Amino acid sequence: MAGSTFKTNPYDLDKLLEACHEGTLQLPDFQRSWVWDEDRIKSLIASVSRAFPIGALMTLETGGEVDFRPRPIEGAPPEAGNSKPRSLLLDGQQRMTSLYQVTLRGEVVETVTPRKKRVKRWFYIDILKALDPASDREDAIIAVPENKIITTDFGREVVLDLSTTDKEFEELMYPISSVFGWDDWQRQFIEHSMRKGDFQEKWTIISAFKQEILDNFSKYQVPVIALGAGTSKEAVCVVFEKVNTGGKPLDAFELVTAMYAADGHELRKDWYGKNGSAGRHQRLVDTLRPADTDRGILAAVANTDFLQAVSLFHTKEMRQQAAAAGKQGRELPAINGNRQALLNLPLQAYLKYENKVEAGFVQAAKFLHMLHIYRVFDLPYQSQVVPLASILAEIGDGWHHEAIRQKLVQWYWNGVFGELYGSTTETRIARDFSEVPSWLRGGEDWPTTIRDATFRAERLETMRMRLSAAYKGVNALLMKEGAQDFRSGQTFDHTVFFGENVDIHHIFPRKWCDNRKIDYRIYDSIINKTPLSYRTNRIIGGSAPSEYLARLEAGGDGAPPIDRDTLDGFLRSHLINPELLRADDFEGFMRDRQQRLLALIEKATGQAVYRGEEREEGSDAENDEEEAQQAQAA
Repeated sequence: MAGSTFKTNPYDLDKLLEACHEGTLQLPDFQRSWVWDEDRIKSLIASVSRAFPIGALMTLETGGEVDFRPRPIEGAPPEAGNSKPRSLLLDGQQRMTSLYQVTLRGEVVETVTPRKKRVKRWFYIDILKALDPASDREDAIIAVPENKIITTDFGREVVLDLSTTDKEFEELMYPISSVFGWDDWQRQFIEHSMRKGDFQEKWTIISAFKQEILDNFSKYQVPVIALGAGTSKEAVCVVFEKVNTGGKPLDAFELVTAMYAADGHELRKDWYGKNGSAGRHQRLVDTLRPADTDRGILAAVANTDFLQAVSLFHTKEMRQQAAAAGKQGRELPAINGNRQALLNLPLQAYLKYENKVEAGFVQAAKFLHMLHIYRVFDLPYQSQVVPLASILAEIGDGWHHEAIRQKLVQWYWNGVFGELYGSTTETRIARDFSEVPSWLRGGEDWPTTIRDATFRAERLETMRMRLSAAYKGVNALLMKEGAQDFRSGQTFDHTVFFGENVDIHHIFPRKWCDNRKIDYRIYDSIINKTPLSYRTNRIIGGSAPSEYLARLEAGGDGAPPIDRDTLDGFLRSHLINPELLRADDFEGFMRDRQQRLLALIEKATGQAVYRGEEREEGSDAENDEEEAQQAQAA
C-alpha cells in the first residue's frame, strides 16, 4: 500500500452524524441504497444506548487519486448534496444512515419489516424498561407507526398512543429523535410535569435515565479508519475487503463505476440497464439463449470479466504506443487484465473498446455452440471465455476461415485438456491474448498454453465428477464428432440437445456395476459415460448392455425397431466397440474405449497423449479430493 496513509481514531458519534447532515461526510456513488430493517435498527440503537461497540467505520479523504462521485447519506437535506465532502464513507453506510435517520433527521423513518414489507416508523426508548436491569435492552426500543399509535384487533383497540408530546411524557417514552436534544426535551417535560403535579415522582426516574442511558449517546465514540488522500485505488479495494468482512466485498466493478460516475458516465446502467431497457449483461444472457431456458452460454460472464477483456485491449494499445516511442524490453508496459489494470482503465478506453469486446463475447458464444457446448453448466472453464472473447474480438471475421478456426479450436482444447484455466488465470489470459492472435495469423511459435498442455492417459480413469473441465470436454468432443443417440440416431445439435434433454449417462449402468461389486471409482469414470437423451437413458435403466440393446432393437413405446447394423453404427459414433458391449465385457470395453477417447483427445489438441508408466501427479485420490472441493465450492 505504498504511497497511502491511514490512521484509526475515535470520533464522537454526534459529530459524525452532523457531518452527514452538512454533507462534509458523504458516500461514494457505488454504495447501495440503505436497506436495514426495523429490528436491526432497534438492535443498533440498543447497542449505542449501552455503550456497546457497533464496529469501526472506514473513510477516504477526498482530493486524491481515487476520484469517486459523492452522494449524501440517504435522508440528508438537499443542501448537503451541494457541499464538497471532505471524506467519503467506504464502510459503515448502513449503521450511519440508520443512526442519522432516527436521531438527527426529525422525520418518520422509511424502513422494512423482517418480512421485507415497507413501513414507516418512529423509534422510542421505553424509559422504565431501559432502566430495568432485568429487561432486555432491545425490548426497550419501541418502533411505532407513522401516526404514533399502536393498535390491535384490526385497529379497534389502542395499545399505545404517542400521538402528542404530552402522551409521550405520560407514557415515559423518549423519542430517539431527541437523543441529542436533551435540553429542549427536559424543558418541555418539566413544564408538563408541573402542570400534572407529578414532577417530584418522575424527576428521579428521568435523572437516572439521563445519566445511565442518554449520556451514552452524547459520549459515544466510533473508531474510524481514515484513509488519506494519497491512498491508491488498489489499496482502497484491498483495505475495504479486509475491513468489510460482514458485507458485500468491494470489487473492481464497483470502484470503476464510482470513478466513471465522477465523469458523468453510468457504468452500472451499461451493464444492468435502466428504466426497462436491457443492459449489456442481459444482452449477453440472451445471446443464443434457447427459447425454453432462462439463460444462454454467456449467462455467467461477470461485469469484471467484461472489464478485464477491455483492459487487455487498452494495455495492448499502451504497449504498442510505448514501442512506437522507442521503448524496449522492461520499459514496455505489460499487457494485463489483472485488478490493477481494471482500476487504471480510463473511461475513454472503456468507451473505445466496449462495443468491440461485446461483439467478441457474442462470437465466443457462437464458437462454443460450434463445439457443442450449449449450457453454462457444461462449460469446461468459465475463466477461458475471457481470452476466447478477447481473441475473437481481436481477429474479427478471421475465425470464419477454416485454417484459422481449426487453430483456434486446437488452442481451446489444449486449455481444457491441459487443465490450465483452473487456478490463477490472469497471467495466462494476458499471455494468450498476446500470443494467440499472431499465431492464428500465421506465426510459427505455438502459444504458451499449447506448449504447456499435457494430458496423461490415466487421467481418464480419474475423471468422475462433471465439474472437471476435461470431463466436460470429452462429452462435448463426442457430440462434436457426431455421436448419435442410441434410440433415435439423432446427432446432438442445439435443437436436439435441449429438446431431448441430453445429458451424460452411464453405458454400463450403475446398478449393473454395483450388483457385480465393480469399484465405483472404475465404472463412474468418463470412460463409461456418454451423452444420451433422457428417453434413451430410461430404456437403458439398470440392465446389462446386451439386454437394453435388445430392447432398443425391438422398438416399442412409440419407437420403431432398429436393425442390428444401424444400432452398431450408433454405438461406434460414441467410440464404443459394439461386440464388447453386446458381450457385457466390462473390462474389455473399458480398455478399448479408453484408447479410443485418448485418440479423440489427441486429434482435438494436436498433441500426443502421454502414455508412460509414471502415474499422473495428483491422480486418483488427490484428484477426487480436488474435484470434491470444487463441487463444494460451486
